[in-house]
Amino acid sequence: MNRIRLLTSSELCLCTCFLLVLIYRGWSQLFYDWTVSYSQLAPLGVDKQVIVINGMFPGPVLYASTNDVVNVNIHNNLTEPFLMTWNGVQMRKNSWQDGVQETNCPILPGQNWTYSFQLKDQIGSFFYFPSLLLHKAAGGYGAIHLNNLPIIPIPFPQPYKDYAVLIGDWFNADYRDLRASLENGVFLPHPDGILINGLGPNQARFEFEPSATYRLRISNVGLKASLNFRIEDHPMLLVETEGSYLIQQYYDSLDIHVGQSYSVLVTAKNQANGKSYYMVASSRFTILEHSGIGVIHYPDSAGDPVGPLPLGPGLSNYNFSIEQARSMRWDLIASAARPNPQGSYQYGTIPITRTLILENNVMVIGSKQRFTINGISFMHSDTPLKLLDYFQLNEESKYAAAAALPSSATSVVDAFYRDFFHIVFQNPLLEVQSWHIDGYNFFVVGMGWGLWDESKKAGYNIVDAVSRSTVQVYPLSWTAILMELDNLGTWNLRSQNAENWYLGQELYIRVKGVWNWLDEQSDISARDEVPIPDNVIKCGRAADL
Repeated sequence: MNRIRLLTSSELCLCTCFLLVLIYRGWSQLFYDWTVSYSQLAPLGVDKQVIVINGMFPGPVLYASTNDVVNVNIHNNLTEPFLMTWNGVQMRKNSWQDGVQETNCPILPGQNWTYSFQLKDQIGSFFYFPSLLLHKAAGGYGAIHLNNLPIIPIPFPQPYKDYAVLIGDWFNADYRDLRASLENGVFLPHPDGILINGLGPNQARFEFEPSATYRLRISNVGLKASLNFRIEDHPMLLVETEGSYLIQQYYDSLDIHVGQSYSVLVTAKNQANGKSYYMVASSRFTILEHSGIGVIHYPDSAGDPVGPLPLGPGLSNYNFSIEQARSMRWDLIASAARPNPQGSYQYGTIPITRTLILENNVMVIGSKQRFTINGISFMHSDTPLKLLDYFQLNEESKYAAAAALPSSATSVVDAFYRDFFHIVFQNPLLEVQSWHIDGYNFFVVGMGWGLWDESKKAGYNIVDAVSRSTVQVYPLSWTAILMELDNLGTWNLRSQNAENWYLGQELYIRVKGVWNWLDEQSDISARDEVPIPDNVIKCGRAADL
């Protein structure tokens, strides 16, 4: 006779823990098939060739959860080479999939290539966009929503629905004409307007049910304009930015700079009394103010909103913006991608390995205006740096130290795994700058007016600074970040302002394994960095290897 043995309490606890580990480590294989092509559209009433994905502008939302493996097969039906980058997705140990010019050879017209990457230990709100040839000025972007594993609860009640809200400046001119102007040293003009989800005024509509709570995942996908986002008579509870949960605070409006993403919760009214409400994204710090207008619609709403738009901050009110940025704090108690609280990572106790001071500027190089970091304007190699390193091909690179004279170079910062960097972005110009680092989040520990010096460290937030991947630097000011280099690979540090990036304002951080003095090389195992993919595209000097 078979007997059933009951588990002891300790065995039951062990089995439960084992099951939780399996659930936590669980992941799915996701497959997307995207065709990138042109379509004639008129978001602001002027016909223009727009880049669409599967016929959609913006492209489809990429939905995934922590640790999922994403496979995106991209067919390039454009007339030009194409790359897609995944703004804020860390590509853990896998810069081969980053989709920028010095990590990937482009997908040629008529060809396809599959990106394959794991969303290791990430949640949050992000977006993707084309990284080559100013294609972003024609669209090609879309939202990325990364959800928690079921075992890790979100730190707020489950919203009734998620909405992607992609806001950005828009230019009616063809992107090729804009690109040609930049190459001739003529900067981008003022935008022609602001789009919300690729649509012009009063075209983007969001349906609200009475008393329901909605999560709006808002990303500034534009080229250069900082935007203020607000909803008429609907306060916004800020809960997350770029994969980090924040101390929850209400805001009437949010300044969102180029490349940044936020999540807010908005609770619908109990009764709309026949009204509908404006959603506004208006340009900041510009000579002319442009506004993108969406509509919040209730079941009993009678038509579009009427009356004036809800007011935002003054067009040039920098103090409002910087104080709002300083008011945001990391939620030390909430768990994000892992079950342990965010605050268990105490970044303020880690010794700094190296300090970089990076000053942006605009200079004349070879009779044309170029954007620089420390006097150096980035010059692309004929072969991606990632392939040059892998095949051990000779290539001169230069750390972006202060140049005696403005110059062009392939700027690379070499660093070792687990280095802890202190980076200061110094902005001597009269425009807001926006900076992004691929492969990482970093802690925004300080920002202020004037020149940075060592005394500013005394005012750093070393406890609950926001962890994110894109940060603004105000005119005539500085911003300081701390970042642990725990992700091997070659990673792009760039201006998110499209014209600055296109005209040279970037560098690469090459994070290597620990140096082996005996063999005179850095040790990198397959455990620490993903090997070269089987389907890698080879070009330039690596084409025949």
